[in-house]
Amino acid sequence: MYKYLDNKMKLLQNRLAKSDLLQRANHAKATGIYPYFREIESEQDTEVMISGKKVLMFGSNAYLGLLNHPKVKEAAIKATQKYGTGCAGSRYLNGTLDLHTKLEKRLAGFVGKDDAIIYSTGFQVNLGAVSCLTGREDYILWDELDHASIIEGHRLSFSTKLKFKHNDMAGLEKQLQRCNADKVKLIVVDGVFSMEGDVADLPEIVRLAGKYDASVMVDEAHGIGVFGKQGRGTCDHFGVTDDIDLIMGTFSKSLASIGGFVAADKVVIDYLRHHSRSYIFSASITPAATAAADAALDIMINEPERLEHLWELTHYALEGFRQMGCEIGQALSPIIPLFIRDNDLTFLIVRELFDAGIFVNPVVSPAVAPQDTLIRFSLMATHTREQLDYAMEAIRKLFRKHHLVS
Repeated sequence: MYKYLDNKMKLLQNRLAKSDLLQRANHAKATGIYPYFREIESEQDTEVMISGKKVLMFGSNAYLGLLNHPKVKEAAIKATQKYGTGCAGSRYLNGTLDLHTKLEKRLAGFVGKDDAIIYSTGFQVNLGAVSCLTGREDYILWDELDHASIIEGHRLSFSTKLKFKHNDMAGLEKQLQRCNADKVKLIVVDGVFSMEGDVADLPEIVRLAGKYDASVMVDEAHGIGVFGKQGRGTCDHFGVTDDIDLIMGTFSKSLASIGGFVAADKVVIDYLRHHSRSYIFSASITPAATAAADAALDIMINEPERLEHLWELTHYALEGFRQMGCEIGQALSPIIPLFIRDNDLTFLIVRELFDAGIFVNPVVSPAVAPQDTLIRFSLMATHTREQLDYAMEAIRKLFRKHHLVS
């Protein structure tokens, strides 16, 4: 019996060991350029400690820099003292707190919708909503650079999936023309694309949705806290909130916590509460995470100078990288892609930047095509101009060394 199980495990291990991803990871480790799972020994801030070394953090999604805000930490501590560390059940059963319903109402009002539903993570929002909103005879239309959670969500759906090239509105229209006019058509896009830092053409998507009677869902994970009035997102930025059917967001970026939500008309949210499996069968978000997100929302609304400074840094960095000769695509946000277009060189430059005291994230295949690999350089409102200047100068020197800029 045990020998049989041992043989089965060896077969599995042998197959996994031969996987392309694992072999590339092992190659990167062997050559000293493996860039993942670096252990941070301090709080997440513009400077972090890794292996006893202080480095500048330009790899965080905390766009407003609220992870260390005293009011956010205090809210999390007080919620833990009152409610404990968890809810020991799903929202559907014993896991709903008054904290949850209060925040859902606030979020719905903030993004301009009737109601909202909170999930334990942003990934679970897209997984659970996209997978169950449409039926077998319906359609899901998605941008090829949509977040992985959207892709996993539509994989679980029985609907027909139609992909269009990134931000290609002519391509989207061609796919809409393939759809049965009498069936549900759901267009799902990121508001801000998480790797490339560019923005969805929401005005044109809304126009096409109206022309072909389609619904629209926008993932605002990287839009909330960055775009729009008081950080309400790209839908607000373009003035199309009323034309968007579902607005999704996360707590793990600007809202300094963990969790996610989707807001829509009451009937849509009520449907999700009773049909979305990643919501019904997951433990509810913790009291601390809920209270932290609520406090961060207060700060986002009441401290507009944070958003103003973030955009000052963003415009400065975008212009600086362009003048440097870096290839940054169509970036329009605090997420700035620095294209390297080579897997190993991307890993090497990430290590060399770390050696220079700068933390950035690599984006390599299969997350992107091998010829599209890049460094993801992201800004926070708490960065200083001096920190940004230091990082940009280090990047200029290394890019020149590797003949990426002249």
